[in-house]
Amino acid sequence: MKKFMDKDFLLQTETAQKLYFDYAAVMPVLDYHCHINPQEIYEDRQFENITQVWLGGDHYKWRYMRSCGVDEHFITGDATDKEKFLKWAEVLGKAIGSPLFHWSHLELQKYFGYNGALNKNTAEEVWELCNKRLAEPDMTVRNIIKQSNVTLICTTDDPVDSLEWHKKIADDPGFTVQVLPAWRPDKAMNIEKSTYKDYITQLSDVSGIQIDSFASLCKALSVRMDFFASMGCSVSDHALEYVMYAPASDEEIESIFAKRMGGGSVTRKEELEFKTAFMLFVGKEYAKRNWVLQLHYGCKRDNNTPMFEKLGPDTGYDCINNYAPSSEMADYLNALESSNNLPKTIIYSLNPNDNQAIGTILGCFQDSSAAAKIQQGSAWWFNDHKTGMQDQMISLANLGNLSGFVGMLTDSRSFLSYTRHDYFRRIMCNLIGGWVENGEFPADYEILEEIVKGICYNNAVKYFGFNIFQ
Repeated sequence: MKKFMDKDFLLQTETAQKLYFDYAAVMPVLDYHCHINPQEIYEDRQFENITQVWLGGDHYKWRYMRSCGVDEHFITGDATDKEKFLKWAEVLGKAIGSPLFHWSHLELQKYFGYNGALNKNTAEEVWELCNKRLAEPDMTVRNIIKQSNVTLICTTDDPVDSLEWHKKIADDPGFTVQVLPAWRPDKAMNIEKSTYKDYITQLSDVSGIQIDSFASLCKALSVRMDFFASMGCSVSDHALEYVMYAPASDEEIESIFAKRMGGGSVTRKEELEFKTAFMLFVGKEYAKRNWVLQLHYGCKRDNNTPMFEKLGPDTGYDCINNYAPSSEMADYLNALESSNNLPKTIIYSLNPNDNQAIGTILGCFQDSSAAAKIQQGSAWWFNDHKTGMQDQMISLANLGNLSGFVGMLTDSRSFLSYTRHDYFRRIMCNLIGGWVENGEFPADYEILEEIVKGICYNNAVKYFGFNIFQ
């Protein structure tokens, strides 16, 4: 029997262990997509207790607690931080087979030096240990990032954001990790939302462009893209229900925009036509700027209406959308390719059934302008567990180019989530090591080193065009 989460955790063969310890474990972390707050980095926040780090805003944990029958009072309610932690420890102790169990214990090992198991019996001990450690000067946000060997972080930012915290971080010589904005223009696209007109007013104000047409909306977005680029942005990100492709004429798009800005509502058909025009416009702009387009889709959000009204979005009430838009995705990419405006693109679907469809789409649009120009993104959200990561990498190896994969990202709001890169690297090394041990790939360690280090870090640096400095 193997020891509980020891140094060889998830590494089942000697080859896997060599790949991990010699190549993967020594590589830095490049977090090209996350949701952490740049203000907290600039202000170098220090957390008062482990609940603030672990449970404040982590809807992964909230969902699991609810599934265990924990009262909302101990999840998002007004229970004390200690009471919330004790409830979390109680249910985590029985989270067999869950990535939450592994993530939490990897964090306890790396940042707190705790190698035991957190459960109802050890909760008090761990509470005291973690809080004592968090009070030490090397456990501020900046120091956690440095301890994690992170070289660059891309946050998630709206076109109306001032990026003031990014500028302050960049101007601070005492912190050498780059913190760059990433462009997330969902609010400018979601014409069906009740808040859309108010948002357009905000965008008009910050861009200096009076937005009274779709053409002027595009101009305002272009102005803000220039500003983001001046702050080091080279990455975009879009959250979509699915990738639509419903082309319409310029006149029809202007009519839809005018109708909405005049106070009218849009039909579903009009919404899809507008969003198609929007996505075609931004795709062309990204290609001109050599930005990377990230497409996250396949999520049905805010399914529990009473809880949405009580807590708002991103609180643990989303699910997989079973619609597989492979035809629309291909048509969208083809429309950009046909006008020579297809940017580097990373495709993520929340539905694991889309792996093979995405894998076949990638091959339709690769060219010599970039290695693995069109990527399948890392197993995302409900899929970033051992099975989901293995399935995504196996599918990518079968149908695309695993050696060119840009690898893992945290997609997290927690500053302790960098251990997810370690989790991913162990799974990846075990997968590749198994192929070598099984005689499916030669034990050529020069090539294996290039593959492993590429997936861990080097591919992302090259793909995104980041200038890394330390």
